[in-house]
Amino acid sequence: MSSVRLAVRDSSTMLRRNLLHARRYPSLTLNLLLTPIMLLLLFVYIFGDTMSAGLGGGAPDRSAYIAYLVPGLLLMTIGSTTIGTAVSVSNDMTEGIIARFRTMAIHRGSVLVGHVVGSVLQSVTSVVLVGAVAVAIGFRSTDATVVEWLAAFGLLVLFATALTWIAVGMGLVSPNAEAASNNAMPLILLPLLSSAFVPLHSMPGWFQPIAQYQPFTPAIETLRGLLLGTEIGANGWLALAWCLGLAVLGYFWSTARFDDDPK
Repeated sequence: MSSVRLAVRDSSTMLRRNLLHARRYPSLTLNLLLTPIMLLLLFVYIFGDTMSAGLGGGAPDRSAYIAYLVPGLLLMTIGSTTIGTAVSVSNDMTEGIIARFRTMAIHRGSVLVGHVVGSVLQSVTSVVLVGAVAVAIGFRSTDATVVEWLAAFGLLVLFATALTWIAVGMGLVSPNAEAASNNAMPLILLPLLSSAFVPLHSMPGWFQPIAQYQPFTPAIETLRGLLLGTEIGANGWLALAWCLGLAVLGYFWSTARFDDDPK
């Protein structure tokens, strides 16, 4: 059997293993999924009228704020889901299963590939569920074309892949599952410090560079442009650069740490 076929076969096996784990222990995924859903409902129904007044549209308009909020919540959902990946990888590294895998005739990288592909599939599923809740409470994207919808979906998948590789690296360097969860918390906190909830120009001047020069803000603005027709500008290229850069960094970090691990 060729090395490529071996890698594909073993990666598929590891993917099935991770999906079975997610199905048998859904509590972690459910808890992480509830965070963006609760934030969506909180900001729409509790703060919606007040927050919409600050968008520059005059009178409070909750539907306008739903449209503004949803793209950021979709990307925050990805960040939340990948925390579960860091915990899962850390569990594998500390419970001895990796040592058993290394004694078997399987492709070495298939363990990490199974985690990454499984996490991306879970992220996409979570995004669909959060998107369904958003549509149920009033989110609409009537001006987006089929091409723009496909581009938005591609951006979400690419962003999920990039964050997943970073989460895998965090799981590999964590001594236990609790540490992995803590190390991956910036994947939830960064969206809170971005343009997900309020426009950049409404933030204090000293804070605007922090919100602007991070991976979530250009991705959020690109998603808004694709789904809502707002100006994308250079945000599209910045979002792609962040995604590719984080994916490459996470891949080399994860594979190097996995290869060096003595367990």
